[in-house]
Amino acid sequence: MSFTMEQRLPEPWLCLLEHLQEVDHGQDELGFCMKYDVLNAHQLFVITAGEGEAVCPDRSWKLKKGVILLVPEGITITMESSRKPRKKLQYFKLNLARSGQASKSEAFVPSPGSRSGVGAVTELYYSPWSSCIRALEQMLGRQQTSDSWMARWEQQLAFQNWFSMLIKYNESSHEQPDSRRRIQTSVRYIHEHFDQPMTVDELAGSIQLNRASYTRQFKEATGQLPLDYVNEIRLERSKQLLQMTDDRLHDIAQNVGFSNEYYFSRRFKQYTGVSPGVYRRHQRQDVRVFAPFLEDFVLALGITPVMQYSHQIWGKQGYLELHHVPEFDVTSQDAKLDEHELPDFIMLDDGHVRWNLERLERLAPTYYLKHQGEDWRGILKSTADVLGKANRIQEVIGTYEEKAYEAKTRLQRKIKSQTVAFLRISATTIALYGANNGYVGPIMFQDLGLKPDSCVSQWAGQQRRINIELEQLPGLNADHLFVTFDGEKSTFPGEERGIMDSREWSQLKAVRNGCIYEVDFLTWMNYGILSHGKKIDDILRYLG
Repeated sequence: MSFTMEQRLPEPWLCLLEHLQEVDHGQDELGFCMKYDVLNAHQLFVITAGEGEAVCPDRSWKLKKGVILLVPEGITITMESSRKPRKKLQYFKLNLARSGQASKSEAFVPSPGSRSGVGAVTELYYSPWSSCIRALEQMLGRQQTSDSWMARWEQQLAFQNWFSMLIKYNESSHEQPDSRRRIQTSVRYIHEHFDQPMTVDELAGSIQLNRASYTRQFKEATGQLPLDYVNEIRLERSKQLLQMTDDRLHDIAQNVGFSNEYYFSRRFKQYTGVSPGVYRRHQRQDVRVFAPFLEDFVLALGITPVMQYSHQIWGKQGYLELHHVPEFDVTSQDAKLDEHELPDFIMLDDGHVRWNLERLERLAPTYYLKHQGEDWRGILKSTADVLGKANRIQEVIGTYEEKAYEAKTRLQRKIKSQTVAFLRISATTIALYGANNGYVGPIMFQDLGLKPDSCVSQWAGQQRRINIELEQLPGLNADHLFVTFDGEKSTFPGEERGIMDSREWSQLKAVRNGCIYEVDFLTWMNYGILSHGKKIDDILRYLG
């Protein structure tokens, strides 16, 4: 018998979030098994990493990334982690309280003879998974600083939004028990027949769904619209053919399912940033690239740029150690590329506007990256496509993620609940960086799991950074404070450091306790993957 979500959660089923915590069985203080007695609240376990098993008196569930268990009150469950060091369980645990005056009879009542009925532990899913984790991480961050009624209210709103998406996703699955299987069948068909003409109506009709239902369910399962998914399969295959064959573009377009060469070339450039011809050429030679502000990504992919950007005040990105690469001063409108070292092409991010770098377009083909800085994975992928280094993407990302994971584990053992903040100080401003966006927050507070000082969330919110007044500074109560000094606005060398002689500076908790750490400006004021790795090194040097 199949139960709908309404049957699983009879009215009043509305819940409030009582507490959210992140559990890591890899920490020394945690054992192999964790036993939870769910007495007065329902619980949700959202598995984020590792492997293991959830055991109840009458059933067990295999656990891995992506599994969500809903455990009603009155049930005891044991979470058993794998003993392998890299397979230790990690999960979010949410304690839920029933809203209103629900009676025990209205709560999750076990259904006799059925393991999946009302009252039983229920396995749920959420798609897209990245949205699920991002929402939970943001809720955890809010919880750590929810010391006002407004913050607590916003926390509940965020939870209700996440919880409603979870319910809707699983309700659609129960409305049509075989919908997930049918979408999987459609995805397999696309992979096997991408070179043939296909429309959304035909794809929907092949699994007996109308167009609207098919499109909705397909996007829930894959995160993409059907034709976008089809075109991505075709374009990835065309990249392989451009690398491995000398076939004409017309033939490649036909082989992967595009109706004509012109449409294929247009879609290919939208997808990769370069034309098919340029992509093929870059795959077969060492490309010469000038990529001001993007040298980090270029170098991470194994290519040395022909020139590197520098700034009259900030200097060059010393952490990249491009000692023998000529410099290009972006602050000088007279700066020119060496005519003997002209690049095959130029790559620019949105910083080109501030420095008027579009003036270089006449010297070489120029490609603009549209990604937000926080989307460094997207920047890396686009850069790799332009450079013909797509085969390096997973290796580069995997190396970073392993480094971040090991650092996070080490830091959680060492500093536990101590708080952290980051300041950028110039002669005219004090900038506090937020927890969720910007050069620092996603690395420090998300990838490494450090706990932000309450002021970080209260003052900066979702902003990348916010300028604060000197009088506000003593209110920053972080146990550990990272600082970088920006000399751009200084009228004389070292003016930006004058703040260190102020009474407000001396009142900072981190200053009094000797827990203030100065870090390199350009290393930390950068979105590059190599700079992120250096930030982790700095943090471990001071805190690990």
